[in-house]
Amino acid sequence: MCPNTASTSRHRDGSPRTMHPRRPLRVAAASPSRLLRAGQSSSCRQCGHRIDLYQRTDQRPIALHPAELATTDVPASCRWHLSSGIAHPHGDGSPWCRIPHAVLCPGRTATIRMSPHIEAMRRQLAVRTRRLIDTGAITQAPPTPCETPADSGCPDRAVVQLLLGRYLAEGPIDGIRCVAQTRQRRRCPHPVLDPRTPAGIWTLLPVGPQHGQLALPDALMAVYDLSRLPYTEQLRWRTQRCPAHAATPGAADLTLAGWQVFDPLLHAAHLHTRLPHPPSRRREA
Repeated sequence: MCPNTASTSRHRDGSPRTMHPRRPLRVAAASPSRLLRAGQSSSCRQCGHRIDLYQRTDQRPIALHPAELATTDVPASCRWHLSSGIAHPHGDGSPWCRIPHAVLCPGRTATIRMSPHIEAMRRQLAVRTRRLIDTGAITQAPPTPCETPADSGCPDRAVVQLLLGRYLAEGPIDGIRCVAQTRQRRRCPHPVLDPRTPAGIWTLLPVGPQHGQLALPDALMAVYDLSRLPYTEQLRWRTQRCPAHAATPGAADLTLAGWQVFDPLLHAAHLHTRLPHPPSRRREA
């Protein structure tokens, strides 16, 4: 006697089963951004509300409110529009626009004059934030003291010189992680620093102004210098990819690179006048 099993393409009652094929996430070849929109939604650390991260024309990230607003309700200086995954700081002529989350965030002080509609949105978000705090959904963690080179041997956020500029990393040199997406649709776990590739050197360089920045008194600061490496290797660091994903340009990025253009005035807390300990140099040699 042969068992009578139902086909997997139909339900037990015989009705057809709708099968939705899985579509892989891809980035168009003509797109100016290699960033996937999947996984770019996050929560504000101050108010707990959803934010959408986009890349600006200067390759810096910006957090936008997830919903569109009427252009007449948004001040001209706060209007943003999206084109091919890039955020542009002006309107595109349509009656709708996006607004930075910093303007609506109830955890920040308003610095511009806003319309009654924007003020009402801020009050609504403030009420929701209070509910999240009361229910324990979000907690305001106390600031933790940063480690100094004398404690950890390496700056908590390294200053890196590459491609004729200086950038502030999101963490120590050995903690910079690849931003590419793996085949399992997760972020690559490998670091950008690889012992099989040429490494930079820690050196003391003057804290001089760059790109029109204000001049500071003559002083030396610890910088991880990559300027002597080949251009392709410096570009790999700038795009924040491991050697394996640097060789596959078709792979998309799952998150934005954590670089910030270094400014001696804004990032004065990350100025270190001493080189890291010798163990760090041996590891990077």
